[in-house]
Amino acid sequence: MNNEEILAQFGPREAMEYDVVVVGGGPGGLATAIRLKQLAAEKGTELSVVVLEKGSEPGAHILSGAVMDPKALTELIPDWKELGAPLNQPVTSDEVLFLSETGATKTPAFFVPECFHNEGNYVVSLGNVVRWMAQQAENLGVEIFPGFAAAEVLYNDNGSVKGVATGNLGVGKDGQPSDHFQLGMELHGKYTIFAEGARGHLGRQLMAQFKLNEGKDPQAYALGVKELWEIDPAKHKPGLVVHTAGWPMDSQTYGGGFMYHLEDNKVTLGLVVGLDYSNPWLSPFEEMQRWKTHPSIKAYLEGGKRISYGARAITAGGMVSLPKTVFPGGALIGCEAGYLNAARIKGSHAAIKTGMLAAEAAFDAVTAGRQHDELSAYPQAFAKSWLHAELNQSRNFKQWFKKGVYVGSFMTGIEQWLLPKLGIRNPPWTIRRKVADHATLKPAAECPQIVYPKPDNKITFDRLSSVFVSNTNHEEQQPAHLTLKDASVPVNINLATYAGPESRYCPAGVYEFVKNPDASSRLQINAQNCVHCKTCDIKDPTQNIVWVTPEGGGGPNYSGM
Repeated sequence: MNNEEILAQFGPREAMEYDVVVVGGGPGGLATAIRLKQLAAEKGTELSVVVLEKGSEPGAHILSGAVMDPKALTELIPDWKELGAPLNQPVTSDEVLFLSETGATKTPAFFVPECFHNEGNYVVSLGNVVRWMAQQAENLGVEIFPGFAAAEVLYNDNGSVKGVATGNLGVGKDGQPSDHFQLGMELHGKYTIFAEGARGHLGRQLMAQFKLNEGKDPQAYALGVKELWEIDPAKHKPGLVVHTAGWPMDSQTYGGGFMYHLEDNKVTLGLVVGLDYSNPWLSPFEEMQRWKTHPSIKAYLEGGKRISYGARAITAGGMVSLPKTVFPGGALIGCEAGYLNAARIKGSHAAIKTGMLAAEAAFDAVTAGRQHDELSAYPQAFAKSWLHAELNQSRNFKQWFKKGVYVGSFMTGIEQWLLPKLGIRNPPWTIRRKVADHATLKPAAECPQIVYPKPDNKITFDRLSSVFVSNTNHEEQQPAHLTLKDASVPVNINLATYAGPESRYCPAGVYEFVKNPDASSRLQINAQNCVHCKTCDIKDPTQNIVWVTPEGGGGPNYSGM
């Protein structure tokens, strides 16, 4: 049964009315909710705010490096330190390394671009920061519904956004309601703020519905593959931040590694690979495992233990790819819109700041008696903000690196090191981007095949053991949330032309080509493995895979990530 048939039989859905509905309980969504309640308290008014979070709890699906710039958090909650925010480890030193297969060249501190300086920042578990923010929001009276995935955008008769509906629960693999069936509910808001993160399921629908990307460069994405380790205390350097460029990426593939030393002998590390790579044999997961074998990285991990694993797509297009962020009845904030600063490898401060700006616009609108119109004050305030200035300075970063690591490094040095020393904050040129990430793959026959070494289960691991330590789980009887527009495409086109890239770009072993008894091939989708990274939705060369929301509460349950 499709949703319309289910509604015809079991409807109507229960509806709940709010002043503002927030979709996504990450740093941006929670900042929106907190700011709305702060303004209501300041003005002595009542404002109803709800946050929907598809994870089992706030923070369960949050994955980031992360070195956090506390600037926006300080604006939102000036006394965050006194309130116990888990920003415990200040950055103590920065290293930028250029790797060859066996060696490393350290960039002298004097020549490290401004964007890679982290004085005043903190090495954090962003998931723990989000859990703390959720507590602050609830203390202010925000309603948070964890385990409820927003599955559908609702519209008013005039085409404006009315709110969202959560997914139905207890639907079987055959699409039929089971004995445990529960109809989803509707949440109506005068305004709905979307904060789903990069490549949001509803966000991409809204961009198409309202043509929000018109006149903008295609969004650029990268996949971050991350692990959390507990290492030998003798090797631990609290607050050390290491970024690497070069090996194992070839000179034409955008990417780089990171290793951040947290408190308590913990180290978070990973590899970011641009999803505009061209060789279909490349596997970002395997490249990350290979990166860990470099002497500069392996030396820290030997004798240690991997604790957790995760992966998530991030936006990297910056200002030139930023869509229109408002539409009748709602707004996009944070990574949903693409505010991450790829040059700084930071997005949480941008998510919090844009959440605050959207909240201020929504508060003024609601208290003025408005609803379901465009919150034009939000993009106007962004244009005057420090975040706009920061992103504008970095607007060419990804485009330069697409020209190769050497050109990218040189031009980043010009734009982020030399020009500021000359008193020029914004580069006087803009580099454009025309090709979407899914359109960059070359046929497999035109590319060198990459053979990756087998894991040693000490430093390097396979996908399935990695998914296990991500605590990923989905209700087995639900319909697969990884859907195909045309079931024949994976074998007839992706496998035939590109050697089945979905079996390699997925960092969780979801996609697997298996042989039928007659020796023909078919695509097997292991949806229960999905860590919600959204890579398949982005990189599939035929755009045949569509990621839709599973039942709420499913997916990873990241701890300390």
